[in-house]
Amino acid sequence: MDPHSLKKLNALRRERQAAILLTDLGDGRDRVIGEGDTVAGALGDAVARAFRSGKSGVAEIDGRDFFLNVHLPAPRLVVIGAVHISQALAPMAKIAGFDLTIIDPRTAFASPERFPEMALHAEWPDEALARQPLDAYTALAALTHDPKIDDPALRAAFEAECFYIGALGSRKTHATRVERLIDAGVPGEALERIDAPIGLDIGAATPAEIAVAVLGAVIRALRTRGLQGGSVPA
Repeated sequence: MDPHSLKKLNALRRERQAAILLTDLGDGRDRVIGEGDTVAGALGDAVARAFRSGKSGVAEIDGRDFFLNVHLPAPRLVVIGAVHISQALAPMAKIAGFDLTIIDPRTAFASPERFPEMALHAEWPDEALARQPLDAYTALAALTHDPKIDDPALRAAFEAECFYIGALGSRKTHATRVERLIDAGVPGEALERIDAPIGLDIGAATPAEIAVAVLGAVIRALRTRGLQGGSVPA
């Protein structure tokens, strides 16, 4: 690998930014492509697909073979609220490969007994997120129904451009939430990103079913980043 490519790749990985090491298998030359870099034509399409899927592989472009070695940050799921849904969601998210963090200042809920072997922070979101900031490879699910807890986390998610932002609550609850956030200075286009009522529309009723719906929505958002309409390509 070219030393310059190695330096750039390591810098992007340290900053939790996605990168592809692109190698021309014909002459061995390589370069690093960061997510968002402009790559034209069919190669650009292959790069975009690789960033979405996270899978490395060979692409044949105009008679030349390229190896795309994909380096994605480990996807994170930050859950605001140590509630029953979170208890069901935590093991599911771990199986799906997400680094999970649960934040809730209510110590009666945020206890190691309820969430064994989980990254659990019994403190206010703004305090916890100051130490471990959100980023573009983080999903945020706000589940407490308490504006004092959920709203600061939602504002932080907008600022960090999290790939998924969801909030529990009915449409009426969400309308009230939107009014609060507008009053707090959040722009309207950011508010449109909130998935509310949270999760895929599968008719979920129990905490476990809602957890399945939330995780499904998170995975769909991760795999359709940058696509219009959010449809997974065939």
